Amino acid sequence: MGLREDLERFREIGDERRPDLAEFIREGDLSGSSHDAVRIPVKLVDLPSFEYDRRDMGGVGQGDGGTPEPGQPVDVPGDPGDADGEGDEEGDPGEEGGEHGYYEMDPEEFARELDEELGLDLEPKGKRVVEEVEGDFTELTRAGPNSTLDFEQLFKRGLKRKLATDFDEAYVREACRVAGADARDVFEFCRAENVLVSLAWVREAMNDIAEEGVSLDEYASFDEFAERVERDPVSARIRRDGLRDVPFRREDERYRQPEVIEKKQKNVVVVNIRDVSGSMRKTKRELVERTFTPLDWYLTGKYDEAEFRYVAHDADAWEVERGEFFGIRSGGGTRISSAYELAAEILEEYPFSDWNRYVFAAGDSENSSNDTVENVVPLMREIPANLHAYVETQPGGNTINATHAEEIERELADRDDVVVARVGGPEDVTDAIRTILSTEGTEE
Repeated sequence: MGLREDLERFREIGDERRPDLAEFIREGDLSGSSHDAVRIPVKLVDLPSFEYDRRDMGGVGQGDGGTPEPGQPVDVPGDPGDADGEGDEEGDPGEEGGEHGYYEMDPEEFARELDEELGLDLEPKGKRVVEEVEGDFTELTRAGPNSTLDFEQLFKRGLKRKLATDFDEAYVREACRVAGADARDVFEFCRAENVLVSLAWVREAMNDIAEEGVSLDEYASFDEFAERVERDPVSARIRRDGLRDVPFRREDERYRQPEVIEKKQKNVVVVNIRDVSGSMRKTKRELVERTFTPLDWYLTGKYDEAEFRYVAHDADAWEVERGEFFGIRSGGGTRISSAYELAAEILEEYPFSDWNRYVFAAGDSENSSNDTVENVVPLMREIPANLHAYVETQPGGNTINATHAEEIERELADRDDVVVARVGGPEDVTDAIRTILSTEGTEE
């Protein structure tokens, strides 16, 4: 294998040696990525090169360019950094971009890989109708152009009527020959036997029989007639004699129309809430960022349209831009319900009938006395959402006042759209993300 092939092989190995997503989420630098592009550092592999041997300070083969310094790289013809065998002139910028040590993926690829990495199977729901299109001609209506008349349906309805109303004429004519029976008696007997004949038809049949000179006293009673004469079922007669006519009516007509198909857009709004009170020090803030940022990327990749709103709170709540969200720190107290009150106002702009809605909150579980049970829990029950999630960040374990997460779990245990995840350190982040994204309530 030549030097050129070796270089290409080492480069391919370097491109492939990026950290897996779980490692990147736990330990990587998330700040280098944007809303539309996730940049993951690559573990570069040093490419091989020739260097001048420090032990040999002279001799044949030094060339006209002077003696290289010990350790100085020697150009290799064909190396990508030495185009056409010659390097750039000193001070001139190169024309091709260098390797920056990042693997860049869009949110869609990030979501697919995270699904595989964490074993997720979130299937976004389409809600907002963005287009109505005509599908196959599968709908039936009572009116329409003649070109869309469904002859199969017309025939089936006519045949159904034929089978329901047809009767064995020979059987009824024989019933007319019961001794002493008049047309009314024959009609009532036939109806009792589910023979759908009319009284007028029976009268006409008895007149025909009389004119033909046939005896009307062939059977002493209807019981004797029933014992001696068998009915010929209509299905057997149709198989034997075929159909001479099918009675069609206007009401049997059905016209095919195209099915109207609604194309729905999969869109989502996420309200991210963060406690910025004095107890949320740097380590806790970093854990919130390390959890919420991949969630934003994931949902951006999963949905056609994704909007994110950011709410910071101490004792009061206010909306901020994403760039401010993870860095704010306040010296105030904590009242988590203020954030949910603001979230409810924000979500009024996104009707639940048109938008998938997620409310993600994070903090160290410290809250003002009774605020969780008396205010936060009722608000979480009242705000319709696919999922309410609370991420507790408490490195080193809970303090005595950190009861918010436990109260949420206890008070909302009956809800399948509420989840609590605990993050004590970077090693817990991927498990928390899996827990959140594996939980979604059933829409009402």
